[in-house]
Amino acid sequence: MLRGRRFLLKVEDSASAADYPKFEGLRSAVWGFPEDTLAGPRNMACENFLHEGSSLFLAAYAEDPAGGFAEDAAHFVGFSYGFVGLKDKATGYRSPENLWFYSQYTAVHPDYRGYGLGIPIKEFQRDVVMETLGIFNVVCTYDPLTAVNAYRNCHRFGMDVAEYRASTYGEFGGLLNRTDVPTDRFFMNWDLRRAVRQAVLRPDDLLASGAGLVEAGDKTIRGRSGPVELEEIQSTKPDGGREVVLVRIPRDFYAMLRETDVEDPEVRRIPVEWRTRTRTVFQDLLAGGYRVVDFGLAGRPRPSPFYILRRNR
Repeated sequence: MLRGRRFLLKVEDSASAADYPKFEGLRSAVWGFPEDTLAGPRNMACENFLHEGSSLFLAAYAEDPAGGFAEDAAHFVGFSYGFVGLKDKATGYRSPENLWFYSQYTAVHPDYRGYGLGIPIKEFQRDVVMETLGIFNVVCTYDPLTAVNAYRNCHRFGMDVAEYRASTYGEFGGLLNRTDVPTDRFFMNWDLRRAVRQAVLRPDDLLASGAGLVEAGDKTIRGRSGPVELEEIQSTKPDGGREVVLVRIPRDFYAMLRETDVEDPEVRRIPVEWRTRTRTVFQDLLAGGYRVVDFGLAGRPRPSPFYILRRNR
């Protein structure tokens, strides 16, 4: 039960190609980039680990008004898709410990994003990967400037940032990306056997102590939908030898991408500046022995999202 609504989570076990177009339909509704697609329905059916392949398809269905669960495209509101992969290519499949699960997509229909469905989908994926596939590491990528994903991955699930990847997908458009904004990604490692260790560090206290490395200010712009207030990155600074630092990101990078998609080049540059300048900050910190230990909000009167990084001892 999520905010008064029930949802059914299940492993897709169908061997019929006719049951797979709904996955591509929802992927398209969320990302909106027709040049990038899932495999065709016949291939997806074969990919399923329950048939010939190594892919795991998880489906989320919304309860219908009559109180039941119709497992059809009309009630299909979320999914997760991924596949078994190899950590070390030279070892191959000779050792079970060399296997990991690559989580490629997790999506919730735009009409159902207010229910917090993404977290139970990932929790369900975790349980199936461990209990059914017998694999204990999940890897994935996400945009480091997206606060909703940072909260889920770094704070809620305690994933580790293994690598910063610049321009991972090249020019990638759609509803959640923009071709002129580099597609940088964090490559994440989720150790499913490790308990989440919530940091005892308070972002507000760290910010007050001067640990913030990214300064930004709110600015009203003429956005795609009209006047809108967005954060504009103003400056960055080195870590200064601190043990713990904060890196600020936008409150809603997806909204920033949409609203700055206008002709004014100064407005269009706002997310590009966020990308290129925080890229340097993250790459320098990771190279200098820092690791992301948590994610949270700090600042008044309107809190902003921050990564918390600690230098390895």
